[in-house]
Amino acid sequence: MSSSFQSIKPQKGSDIVQEQLKQRIESGEYEPGYRLPSVVDLAAGFNVGRSTIREALSALKAMGWLDIRHGGGTFVSKVLPTETPLESGDFFHRKESIQEVLEIRKYIESGCAALAAKRRTKAELEHFEQTIARMHEVLEDEKASEEADLEFHLLIAKASHNSLFIQMMDSLTKRMQESMGDSRRLWFFSELASGQQLLEEHIGIYEAIRAQNETLASDRMMQHLLKVESVLENK
Repeated sequence: MSSSFQSIKPQKGSDIVQEQLKQRIESGEYEPGYRLPSVVDLAAGFNVGRSTIREALSALKAMGWLDIRHGGGTFVSKVLPTETPLESGDFFHRKESIQEVLEIRKYIESGCAALAAKRRTKAELEHFEQTIARMHEVLEDEKASEEADLEFHLLIAKASHNSLFIQMMDSLTKRMQESMGDSRRLWFFSELASGQQLLEEHIGIYEAIRAQNETLASDRMMQHLLKVESVLENK
């Protein structure tokens, strides 16, 4: 008789918390719009660390079960998902797609940033400043924030004044639009970051471009995209 058994992977604490919170939502105990207890209270209730709670909330947010408002609390989504992409095979396809986009973006955009630092015009700097101001205005508006984020990255390509870079970024626009929402949400909550921190990273890239520091602009862009990639690899 064979004595081999299928190995069982221990369940992470955050997965247990995630499942229990999701069950409460599905049962109706936590209704749409309900405000969840604070991270501190949840951590005490589950007898786990705050990072475990944040990781569970991050996953539920990415699935569409929760709405996490920076500085405003965590709420059950008003419209609950009928199918959870992160639990289905669809998420793994999406994850692969996001990873592919990030892999190509790292090298294209770090090059774009370096050339933009070298070649940007006064008019382009003004356009950057307008876009950053817009990003600040819409910090709490998820869709508008994504649009402004995308515009910022496309502006860098245009400021490179390299037609091939511009064409490559234009060709990636649709894929970037499809993946940006997922990648932003995963980065925010897995890294315990906020829209303000993401905005500051964009400002740092812009400042390097304005200062015509090609190496710094390229490095900051690379680090910016590597953060998103590292979060995704841990999912």
